[in-house]
Amino acid sequence: MVSIAFEHVVQRFRVIRERPDSLREAFAKLLRRGGNHFYDFQALKDVSFTIGDSETVGIIGRNGSGKSTILKIIAGVYKPSGGRVTINGHVAGLIELAAGFHPELTGRENIVLNGLLLGLTRRQIAAKEDSIIEFAELGDFIDSPVKQYSSGMYMRLGFAIAVQVDPDILLMDEILAVGDIPFQQKCLERVDEFRRAHKTIVFVSHDLKAVREHCRRAILLDAGRVVADGDVDHVLARYEEMHQIPGTQTSLA
Repeated sequence: MVSIAFEHVVQRFRVIRERPDSLREAFAKLLRRGGNHFYDFQALKDVSFTIGDSETVGIIGRNGSGKSTILKIIAGVYKPSGGRVTINGHVAGLIELAAGFHPELTGRENIVLNGLLLGLTRRQIAAKEDSIIEFAELGDFIDSPVKQYSSGMYMRLGFAIAVQVDPDILLMDEILAVGDIPFQQKCLERVDEFRRAHKTIVFVSHDLKAVREHCRRAILLDAGRVVADGDVDHVLARYEEMHQIPGTQTSLA
């Protein structure tokens, strides 16, 4: 069964060329240039692929190639400008550390907020709260406002919430690059549990070694287009060839 399907997907963003400092300046520029203060940028260009149940797929490419845009479309953060996207299953994502957190609320209160955003009921959240707190290992900080958290603490709480809601599809964007080594190992063990449970995992990373270790399949993006899709070693070799990177390199520039 297909978990994720992209069919000729296009994603456009409107980019402002310059922002006027005053209303008078805005009118002056409007009269001078005809109001053309923006342009449309295509982050994804006719992107098509499918990901099946139980697949762990790495999405690679240089900065600006469209990797995170794809994750955000899968997560429902963006609605594609064109094409069709089909998602079968409950999605949880670790896309941005602070996404979904309210800085003035405590960690415990943000568990409730994030759980509701992920579609859980309050009863379901309450049943999972102790497991989330135990996994996050934040101690007394769980009752402190998250604006006081370090990036590593954000990561701990975000990952604990995402994996404890038991999604069908788990999205990760460089999230395991933050935090101490023991906690990273704990997270990877949890990801392995998801894989053994036949969950779908989509993993964006610049770390070639991590992609090779955790994924059997990879999708290579370049300037918003899919240029390779298949066996992870073949796709990584294509990336190295495109950008003249030695085969022993351990990270993607």
